[in-house]
Amino acid sequence: MNMAKYRNIIFYVATILFFSGLMYWFFIEGKTLEAGESILIKQSKGTIWENFTESFLVNLHHPLALLLAQIITIIFVARLFGWICMKLKQPSVIGEMIAGIVLGPSLVGLYFPEFSAFLFPKESLGNLQFLSQIGLILFMYIVGMELDLSVLRKRAHDAVVISHASIIFPFALGIGLSYFIYKEFAPDGVQFSSFALFIAIAMSITAFPVLARIVQERNLQKTKLGTIVITCAAADDITAWCILAAVIAIVKAGSFASSIYVILMAIAYVLLMIKIVRPFLKRIGELQAGKGIISKSIVAIFFLTLIISSYATEVIGIHALFGAFMAGAIMPENVKFRNLFIEKVEDVALVLLLPLFFVFTGLRTQIGLLNDGYLWLITGLIILTAVTGKFIGSALTAKFLKISWKDSLTIGALMNTRGLMELIVLNIGYDLGVLSPQIFAMMVIMALVTTFMTGPSLDLINYFFKGKKDLAEDNEDKNGGKYKVLLSFDNPESGSVLLKLADNFTNKMNSNKSITAMTIAPVDELHSYDIDGYEKDLFENLIDTSHELKLEVTTLFKASTDIENDLISITNKGRYDLLLMMLGKSIYEGSLLGKLLGFTTKIINPGKLLNTVKGKSYIFNTSPFDDFTLSILDKTNIPVGIMVDKNFESADKIFIPIFELNDFYLVEYAKRLINNNDSQVIILDAAGQIRKNTEIRELIRNIEHIAPNHITLYNEKMIEKDFLKSQDLMLISNKSWRNLIDSKSLWLSDIPSTLIISNPSFF
Repeated sequence: MNMAKYRNIIFYVATILFFSGLMYWFFIEGKTLEAGESILIKQSKGTIWENFTESFLVNLHHPLALLLAQIITIIFVARLFGWICMKLKQPSVIGEMIAGIVLGPSLVGLYFPEFSAFLFPKESLGNLQFLSQIGLILFMYIVGMELDLSVLRKRAHDAVVISHASIIFPFALGIGLSYFIYKEFAPDGVQFSSFALFIAIAMSITAFPVLARIVQERNLQKTKLGTIVITCAAADDITAWCILAAVIAIVKAGSFASSIYVILMAIAYVLLMIKIVRPFLKRIGELQAGKGIISKSIVAIFFLTLIISSYATEVIGIHALFGAFMAGAIMPENVKFRNLFIEKVEDVALVLLLPLFFVFTGLRTQIGLLNDGYLWLITGLIILTAVTGKFIGSALTAKFLKISWKDSLTIGALMNTRGLMELIVLNIGYDLGVLSPQIFAMMVIMALVTTFMTGPSLDLINYFFKGKKDLAEDNEDKNGGKYKVLLSFDNPESGSVLLKLADNFTNKMNSNKSITAMTIAPVDELHSYDIDGYEKDLFENLIDTSHELKLEVTTLFKASTDIENDLISITNKGRYDLLLMMLGKSIYEGSLLGKLLGFTTKIINPGKLLNTVKGKSYIFNTSPFDDFTLSILDKTNIPVGIMVDKNFESADKIFIPIFELNDFYLVEYAKRLINNNDSQVIILDAAGQIRKNTEIRELIRNIEHIAPNHITLYNEKMIEKDFLKSQDLMLISNKSWRNLIDSKSLWLSDIPSTLIISNPSFF
């Protein structure tokens, strides 16, 4: 063994020495080749430090270094403002739009001009625009894929009427508004028709992605209203983009007559995509169905389709984004296939490239140009026109179709959402020279205001039309006096395990129990076309387990932008007796850094990284619980059971270590398991305090009296490995669990499945 080790070392050293010597010989001999050549030797001026700083500054201003610095700044600021907006119950896209304006001349450029000139010099904006356009192409591809055309075909009648009304109303009002502002605000040399058409289409846009996520967040996706709104938005999206393509063609050609050939080519292109390309892609999708992965060759085919489609529409004259949207819309309708492909594209497009577009838009938005009351009055008029056309147009049409006033107004509020799609239209108009910097800034403000007002409008509508109570409150009324257990899980396997555990606690309670299984999914991971399938997959194992156990379970699915606070709210409002959830293991998840960057890092023992403060969440969580779990423990007013699963099936044999008298509330849970599951319970008097406490001994005797031979008191200091492995479940207090982790107890490697139960009165 030693000889082999030395042989390797000798070989390593000999190899290094030989080739080093060979390279040295080449350099020496190479010097002789310089004879007769004019060799220029760069002479350094100044000190070594001065030379270094000069080189460093050159590197700092290199186009690549500058672009990377821009990307770092943009992503960080965009995520920060997006997170703030999510906390304010607003779509994250509003925060990203604001981030763009903040980094532009309206704020940073105004108050920190030197920094702005350094980070965003004019000569670098071309690279930024190029990357942002790539991000937009990928984004529009995703938007196209998120459209469920089958739903559109099935439920199109009312939705198309509402959708087209929500386009024609603001379109007409936009043209009317253009009549009054054309003279003053249109760029020189721009025809009225071009200016009016772009103002009109900007008024008519609905942001399908933002609307879909708001619908999910408010749990409207399964309602008739949610279906109508999603279908309306999808029809609006398709129609608006077709109109936009025609508008671009007319603007570029100069007149409708001149654009005839462009429009005919666009129609031919659409027919080609639907009749030839779509069946081809569908066949590829069928061949890949059931494989669970997409090969690189298939990815290449679809990306080529995207790029060729975008190129074709750009060359035709109706913009590359329409081609990207079309390429996404004709993707195979197989949900899993689309989902797999979206996962490949979405993170790069939405996290990395799309924020560049927001900032590029922000760099163009000069709110400082709106420097007097009259200009802000015009801005207000633009906002009023946009809201009147979209909100009122959609609501009145819905009411005409005999939809209730509440639902009609809700449809109007949702269809008035513009968001990112509006910015895309405005930037196209700006690039074509149709919109002046002033009117561009006004329209950007309009996009922000109309998107921002969606949430408050919906809340106001619900306030005036006192809607149904949420599920938690319904359960409270329906299940008064029952022992109520809430399960919170985020994957199918966890749901099944927690249900088995809940059954052990309540098995013999018959009608005196209520079990609710809940999962709260992040909005930005859901897509409107597959949300039903997503929910079905999450609850499938749990429902199968409930059938096996003959256990009635209420399921609750909710999409959320703030999972932590929504879980706390539902738990406290529902007045449950016990919340069961799985142990999280992430150091970043739930922390400020994690929320900004979306990091999830799995570690074994986070408690040793930094010192901790009990019960609080900081940038680096150092507790044995992740930040999310800590927050739940802090803010819920009921006991919380945190499960560490080691192939749990049933709690037949239970082990309860009592390290201090405050841990003794665990015996109440042991009693419940004995009564409902006939569990065998062993209590370890680890601190020797039970023997000295008459009240506790009496409680154990009472349990023995009711269920003889089901509870045993151990006074042994040493616990054998075989004993721990023979148990099905360990009950432990959260404080004792923390102590076990901190002391690196030998128990941890041998413990069975463990339920860490908090006691709110002591936590």
